[in-house]
Amino acid sequence: MPTLANLFVYPVKSTRAVAVQRAEVTPRGLRGDRRWMLVDEEGRFISQRSEPRLTGIRSRWTPDGVWLQTDGMAPVFAPIPEASAPRRTVQIWDDVVDAAVTDAAVRSWCHAAVGRPCDLVYMPDDSRRPLDPDYGSPDDVVSFADGYPLLITTTASLADLNERMGASLSMQRFRPNLVLDTREPFAEDDWRRLRIGAVTVRLVKPCARCVVTTLDPTTGEGGKEPLRTLAQFRERDGKVYFGMNAIPEGPGSLQVGNAVEILAE
Repeated sequence: MPTLANLFVYPVKSTRAVAVQRAEVTPRGLRGDRRWMLVDEEGRFISQRSEPRLTGIRSRWTPDGVWLQTDGMAPVFAPIPEASAPRRTVQIWDDVVDAAVTDAAVRSWCHAAVGRPCDLVYMPDDSRRPLDPDYGSPDDVVSFADGYPLLITTTASLADLNERMGASLSMQRFRPNLVLDTREPFAEDDWRRLRIGAVTVRLVKPCARCVVTTLDPTTGEGGKEPLRTLAQFRERDGKVYFGMNAIPEGPGSLQVGNAVEILAE
């Protein structure tokens, strides 16, 4: 039986992963995951695709806000904006979302860390970003994640990929929320529902991978792997796939070591 091997949250979209032992599952994903995001002057999201230096920013979620830290700079704390805080419309992919703006000190810190003008914005509880209706229901919502509340990967699939590459890339290349310890590579392709501890999730769509997977997760240095090798055996319709996007069916708690039950294939 698979088990839950790792849990990761990314308090600010596209910053470094934070490994945790326990996490609360909410409709938008793991609590503290990607409720914050950097945007440019036009309100468009900034990610490692255009700014690899985001790999150097470490973020730490707290119930009151988020700490940001990077080498060579003093850390800064961004409190969750008050309900009366200014808001702006931001864009992530094709979605337009209402977000709360942080203060000038945080904005200045982010500008210096990223190297160009940008804002740190927060997704308030009353801001709704619906899922793709082809895969989610009208009530499903997501944070500033690329498209779905949860991303699931498995240890056997990474081991298979690394063997094919003759390398040893870390799972952090794929920025998952849940890593399951498994024996059969890519068995997750066929899973439709899982119970992990007391939480049930629907696996709705394979995850198409982009250039971010070719960046070293700590230095931002790029290369050709793993996309080059994935394209040899995981390509379909011009895209390559690794991991599964998932939607929680209800709230609950997860803990590393939880048993995983396959409910539907």
